[in-house]
Parts: sequence; structure tokens; C-alpha cells
Amino acid sequence: MINSKTLIKLARKWQKLAALRRKRITWPKSIAADPCSMSSRVEKGHFVLYTAERRRFVIPLEYLKNDMLRELLEVAAAEFGLPRDGAITLPCDAALMEYALSLIQHHAAIDLQKAFLVSVVPGHCLSSSQLIQEQRTQCQTPIFSF
Repeated sequence: MINSKTLIKLARKWQKLAALRRKRITWPKSIAADPCSMSSRVEKGHFVLYTAERRRFVIPLEYLKNDMLRELLEVAAAEFGLPRDGAITLPCDAALMEYALSLIQHHAAIDLQKAFLVSVVPGHCLSSSQLIQEQRTQCQTPIFSF
């Protein structure tokens, strides 16, 4: 049987351990698992974007090939200018950025990405080269009405 002094020591020790665990902050181990990593370091092959709410997104460099992300970066440069401290801020909220990243990650159709940009980016219009290319690829069928 445990005497009362030993029991009190054990209880205090457990309380201290419990308090330490409550104060401990753990960060996600993998950036790929969490696109909103809070770690100050970025893995090789990734870059950081912030939303207007200052939420941090760690993005793979391969996403820069996507026209939708490049258009969002151009809008950010037009609205906020080029950053001098390295922090790139997009003029959108976190939910919108998560949706854009899911479109990129799931290789959404080009039409869906363009519709996203038209709905999000103010004054978004197709450049003349994009317009000519679309006219060549689209087959227009005449519609007659009586």
C-alpha cells in the first residue's frame, strides 16, 4: 500500500506533466499534408503565399506552371506591389485560396479555372493571343431560331 506522502508526490508530478503537455505546441510534420503550415522554414521546392487575412500557405513550385495561380500573383503584384521583405500577399481570403489550390491539385478543367478567375479577379479578360487560340480550338455551331 502507498502511503499518503508518496501519493501526494505522485499527484503533484502528474499535475506538472499535464500542465507541460497543455503548454506544448506541436506543428505538422509534413508540409504536403497541410497546405497551411505554420513552420517558419519551407521545404525545398516550395514557396510561401499569404492571404489578406495573413493566413500562410506553403505551395509547391510546380504550381507556378498553372495559369490560374500566375494570374492571382499578377493581381497581387498590381494591388500590393512587389514585396521587398519576401512575403507575397494575395488579395483573397483563405477559403478562396484553399478552393484555388484544390482546383490546381485536382487538375481541374481549363474552363473551370477560367470561370474561377472571371468570378474572382476584377477586370479579368482574355488577352488577344488567348482569344485567338480559343477561337481556333472551339468549333462554333450555328443556332437557328424561327
